[in-house]
Amino acid sequence: MSETGRCYRAQDLERFLTDAFVALDVPGDDAATVAHLMVEADLHGYDTHGSFRLRQYVNRLRDGGTNPKPWIRIERESDATAVVDGDNGLGHLAMVFATELAMEKAAAHGIGWVGINAGNHAGPASLYVKMPLARDMVGLYAAVGSANHVPPWGGTDLLLGTNPIAFAVPAGEEPPVVLDMATTVAAAGKIKTLAQRGEAMPEGWMVGRDGKPLTDPTRQKEGFLLPIGGPKGYGLALVIGLLAGVLNGANFTSDVVDFTADTSSPTNTGQFIAAISVDAFMDVDAFKREVDTHLGRLKSSDTLPGFDRVRIPGDRRDAIYRERSERGIPLHPNLVQALSEIAEELNIDRLS
Repeated sequence: MSETGRCYRAQDLERFLTDAFVALDVPGDDAATVAHLMVEADLHGYDTHGSFRLRQYVNRLRDGGTNPKPWIRIERESDATAVVDGDNGLGHLAMVFATELAMEKAAAHGIGWVGINAGNHAGPASLYVKMPLARDMVGLYAAVGSANHVPPWGGTDLLLGTNPIAFAVPAGEEPPVVLDMATTVAAAGKIKTLAQRGEAMPEGWMVGRDGKPLTDPTRQKEGFLLPIGGPKGYGLALVIGLLAGVLNGANFTSDVVDFTADTSSPTNTGQFIAAISVDAFMDVDAFKREVDTHLGRLKSSDTLPGFDRVRIPGDRRDAIYRERSERGIPLHPNLVQALSEIAEELNIDRLS
């Protein structure tokens, strides 16, 4: 028994998620793909973006907001770029399609940049930026958030989302560097998770419209998420919205559909994935050796009081993955109850 609940085998959770999607008319192969990626998120510790999101996906598939059988296709293309139409299907499917296309273009031209429109929530960004690592490529991803929780700096209208950005850089003997972050102090999913668990959120994540700290996650709609670095985080979220949303013909600012509150409207979520071939810039092995050297210098830095070591972005997730692969994925009892309710609604076997 973990501190958050019982542990479940990855294959059992994956089977359950697949059954849920198939019950909602998602083709078997597509259902298995999305389920696998959701469990990968859980295995790496992205508890806000894995099986926790099933309720939202189910509601949108049930109410017509998401297309269970999308025709994902290239809408516009050049040698090194493309725009992909996700046909309002489950977001993971469009992102896999786009990432594979970006890697093909990077292999041929050094870089592949693929934007997506008519997409949907696709789980954590790290899922996709890590895929190019296997081909000695750098991955870069950004997206327009699936709901607006942030006002422009100095304003009060909710016109921006958490607008995440992620990078993955290959290394040699060292683990790859994987940076996956929202442009807000905390991701909206973390607040939803705390609300489900009945826990408070720390000060500094949100403020109410009176400017005072908001710590009750069930009152999220009464306030604002705070951007990282104040106006700098706001500027970063704005630029991501222009590149992931406007440049791809996807929604931004007041056009964004809250995919949790509105389960029947297409979200037209915008994302982009870029793959950059290391070989286009320098010898791959030499690059990896250099990355290892610099990571070693960072990790060997003397630490401040209260720190046991210097961490590299992504290394904690690798440790979580190893532990959960061996011991299972811990699920909070409230999440297990929510999954059981879904099983009853869809007339499928409960998670065992």
